[in-house]
Amino acid sequence: MYAIIETGGMQFRVEQGGKLNVPLLQAEAGSTIRIDRVLLIDEDGAVAVGNPLIEGAFAEARVLEHGRGEKVIVFKRKRRKGHEKTQGHRQDYTRIEITALSKG
Repeated sequence: MYAIIETGGMQFRVEQGGKLNVPLLQAEAGSTIRIDRVLLIDEDGAVAVGNPLIEGAFAEARVLEHGRGEKVIVFKRKRRKGHEKTQGHRQDYTRIEITALSKG
């Protein structure tokens, strides 16, 4: 059984027991969260597709930790002008573990 969920403006394919990094959530490490934005659920070949969401479906997850991703370097340059600019960015994330999926 797997599901497609949406959190932080991004979509993720999740299975029970799976771990993934999602954009930063306002929850403490060790707490349980409920994600109600479920777009699709596949249960042994029986696929339920939402329009856009499946009513009553949810995914429960346990927050493992918060962290920051790898640094991404952004370099901008304008030719013949001598203009160069370097910036770095690290995206915040929350690591979660899916504990339950429900059709509702």
